[in-house]
Amino acid sequence: MPTTPRRTVLAAAVAAAVGTSASLTSSATASGGSRRRPAAADSTIEYRGWTTATQWRGGTASGVTVLTGARPGVRFAAPAGTVDYTDPHTGTTRSWEYATWLSPVHRAATPAGELIASWNADTPAGTWLRVEMLGTYTDGTDTPWYTLGVWAAGDEDIRRTSVDGQTDGKSTVWTDTFAIDDLAAGPRLASYRLRLTLYRAPGGAAPTVWRLGAMTSDVPDRFEVPASTPGVAAGIELPVPSYSQNVHIGRYPEYDNGGEAWCSPTSSQMIVESWGHRLTPEQLAWVNPEFDDPQVCHAARFTYDYQYAGCGNWPFNAAYAATFPGLQAVVTRVADLGDAERLIAAGIPLITSQSFYEAELDGAGYGTSGHLMTVVGFTEAGDVIANDPASSDNSAVRRVYPRRQFENIWLRTKRYDASGRVRSGTGGVCYLYFPATPTAAQRAALACVGIG
Repeated sequence: MPTTPRRTVLAAAVAAAVGTSASLTSSATASGGSRRRPAAADSTIEYRGWTTATQWRGGTASGVTVLTGARPGVRFAAPAGTVDYTDPHTGTTRSWEYATWLSPVHRAATPAGELIASWNADTPAGTWLRVEMLGTYTDGTDTPWYTLGVWAAGDEDIRRTSVDGQTDGKSTVWTDTFAIDDLAAGPRLASYRLRLTLYRAPGGAAPTVWRLGAMTSDVPDRFEVPASTPGVAAGIELPVPSYSQNVHIGRYPEYDNGGEAWCSPTSSQMIVESWGHRLTPEQLAWVNPEFDDPQVCHAARFTYDYQYAGCGNWPFNAAYAATFPGLQAVVTRVADLGDAERLIAAGIPLITSQSFYEAELDGAGYGTSGHLMTVVGFTEAGDVIANDPASSDNSAVRRVYPRRQFENIWLRTKRYDASGRVRSGTGGVCYLYFPATPTAAQRAALACVGIG
């Protein structure tokens, strides 16, 4: 049975151990690019990304250079300073050069209750990055600088980590999600800016970031969502490999109890491979050769969040997917099942996050307080075809789930568990992995969910 892929309570504070990056001014400036419209006219969901050379130039750079060409980004060029960092998970202190990029202030399309950042980067050995946010509330006061992720593609130099214990009495960072503490009382998030700090060993390799963005939303509390009718993806099923997380139970328990909790990296690996990317024998050499599907073990190791103590950190999964050549990835929400259909029709599968008790989803055979699976298509009748990693083996991964049941458990924000207690839902959270150079049809589908 799947286990919860995300924390629901904060652990002991480790912010002081993680440290802070260089100080930057928080004075407001105008947003340096056109604001992405919400995914639908009545939606509160907005994704704002920085991906073009013009957008990168609109930020404030210290020690980074803007790359142009087919894949614009920012790269470490010269150190803005040096800082000592003590890894809270190894106790090792090392000196690192750093450079920074600070986004313009971006005003959310709708005052928001949540923000989730994501990024696509290349961090060679001896490099890593930190993503932070500074928000302004609707009452005019500011949040602290919150860390949304300390990340590296590898795990030899630093341990990728979220930071617990970050709160100011109005908002809290829950692993990877900034959330307003009391939506009924407010205030909400009116605007924000993101700070990217790139680190390298003195004189070493240069990390690069191609995409940095955040999704804000104010999805209303709802136990039920309106029923939809089948749309443009009826009868379409994308060719996505089928991998079971459960065949890996007991393997590498240091990465959150082996395969029992590996729904997120297993889903990520399925989608990565659907785009034609396979890990090399050299990359998989560390995996026990007796284990089948070693690529799933690899995905678990390289999405693992050492503070959360799990592989379900949403941005870490997206960042892992974007380490494969020619792929980019975001974490966002969608407003309705029609958005998912438009993506499928354009050839883009998606990874969805949902929670439910067994009787709520016919054919699942389990209940879960949090689980990731992949949507790979729709039947002619509009039911959802999902590769569900919570399966006994690879042959059982492909499932067909009733449309009405699936859309409700995915898109709702409130639910009752099997004991009748009120629990939370994700409100349509998903990962999208797609080509760095999408087709015209893919660009149009992505634009429908606010991704540019």
